[in-house]
Amino acid sequence: MTPENSSSAYKAYFLGPRAENEAWVRAEFQGILDHWFQWRKDLFPNDKPVSTKPERRTPAYLEARERMAAGLEDLADLLDGELPKFTPRYIGHMVSDLTLPALMGHFAMLLHNPNNTSRDASKIGSIIEEQVVAMLAEMLGFAPEKATGHITGGGTVANFEAVWRARFRQDHWLSLVLYLAEERGVKLNLFQGAHMGWARFAELLAEHDVLLDDLREYSAVATNPYEFGERMTNAFGRPYRGPVMLVPENKHFSWTKAANIFGYGEHAFWPVPLDAYGKMDVEGLTGLIQKAQKEGRPISMVVSVAGTTETGEIDPIHQVQGILKALREREGWDIWHHVDAAYGGFLCTLLRGEPSRVLSAENTKALSAIGDAHSVTIDPHKLGYVPYSCGAIITKDEQAYAVSSFKAPYLERQLEVPDKWSTTLEGSRSAAGAAATWLTGKTFGFDTAGLGGVIEETILACRSFRKKVGDALPFVRFLDPSETNILCYSLAEAGASLKATNAATEEIFNRFVACPEFSVSKTTLSGAAHRKVIERHVGAYGGVVDDDRLVLIRSVFMNPFWRELDVSESLTADIIARLDDWFQPAKAA
Repeated sequence: MTPENSSSAYKAYFLGPRAENEAWVRAEFQGILDHWFQWRKDLFPNDKPVSTKPERRTPAYLEARERMAAGLEDLADLLDGELPKFTPRYIGHMVSDLTLPALMGHFAMLLHNPNNTSRDASKIGSIIEEQVVAMLAEMLGFAPEKATGHITGGGTVANFEAVWRARFRQDHWLSLVLYLAEERGVKLNLFQGAHMGWARFAELLAEHDVLLDDLREYSAVATNPYEFGERMTNAFGRPYRGPVMLVPENKHFSWTKAANIFGYGEHAFWPVPLDAYGKMDVEGLTGLIQKAQKEGRPISMVVSVAGTTETGEIDPIHQVQGILKALREREGWDIWHHVDAAYGGFLCTLLRGEPSRVLSAENTKALSAIGDAHSVTIDPHKLGYVPYSCGAIITKDEQAYAVSSFKAPYLERQLEVPDKWSTTLEGSRSAAGAAATWLTGKTFGFDTAGLGGVIEETILACRSFRKKVGDALPFVRFLDPSETNILCYSLAEAGASLKATNAATEEIFNRFVACPEFSVSKTTLSGAAHRKVIERHVGAYGGVVDDDRLVLIRSVFMNPFWRELDVSESLTADIIARLDDWFQPAKAA
């Protein structure tokens, strides 16, 4: 860490790659156990014990203890072979050493085993979840007193939650459109009606004296979606093809899953083109919105990405938000904007506190615009450094959070639901992830003086690694831009063909796989989606594009100890030596 960083005591928040903080961490975990034991003893002191000392000395009792001890020993032996994700030598995927507050919070809550499906099963866990949602909302730029959400099993489920909520509100609006057409002979513009917004919805209900219950039989979700399509076709005199989702071509796999699971069909997934830097092309987005209007296809949602899975890049969220805001003001279209910030959401810690040294002006604008979106996905188990599995869906307000409730008729809006089991895709949900995130926020802090300072340092470490490797090995071709702590590169001499580059990169990646000292990952950019990115990358070293894919070695510098000078110099020198040694044989092969 740099001396001027106020979070220079960051090492206190991690166990350390050599378990440097073992003594006091052991004591803290023992304290958690002691509290758990004493809680059981004190709560109902007049209850009789269920086992006695003589019973605990019987052969059967002792044999059971021995079996558990043996099983635990076997498990420990197996875990010796687990990937060591705690070490700076692991730069493979979006996972690293965990913060001690996260581990302790997770462990303490796990012992109590609350189920956040309802307050009846999680009195304290539910309260902690509400508080951590407010923390995350404030970090992301939402008004914490208005925003809401919940902890999920991960980013995929959080993305599904956003689709569910976007569909819920649009189904209301389309139900009214169909009702007015069939029952009152009032034909609204279908595309306009599909994005009318809640205010216009309320006006039309009042103007035509329509009750919410009247709309149930006109809902695609509450009735038969195939019949709904036929009725819309008949009502408007053109084939109704259903809603579409506009998602960048650098999408996470969860979005195609969502189109499938929610019954939209994969043809409803309209990929937004990427620019030459792998980010959403906003002109392409505008073109797809116009196409959807022309074809009468309601837009279920527009998705921006903050921290792409492959390269960690950030879409121009502010520009997307600007386009949607202009359409709302000019046309009256309220189009749902979701930001998939599963990885990059915690970069917003760099906006809280002292100004960041690492964010570009454009990325600062992009991250600052997240708070204007309808909903956001964020994964504390990534850049939040908490244990798996812990994602979150955050919405700007209760109205955006509203969704079909299984406690009441589908079209009854429930904006105040005491228990979330009926309005979450998952039923049972552990409170451990919420506790882990809560304790991290309470102690470490979600700003530049806390977790943000660590994230900033990992970005600086990534840039330092790139410079040292680039200066030493000109055949290492880094993918630009590299704006976060994810670094991708291929290996090629000047003028090399893409096929030769891919072969050499594959060979060196296989060397890394066989090397026990380091863990890296691999990603492949391919097809028309990444054509501009591939051409720019290969063109930078005068290469020939004779393949439709680009193989890249991918390194994620999440481990905070990469910023320690002794660590970074030693490991960087080791990797440089290996790449230099491996490249000639790889090139020849």
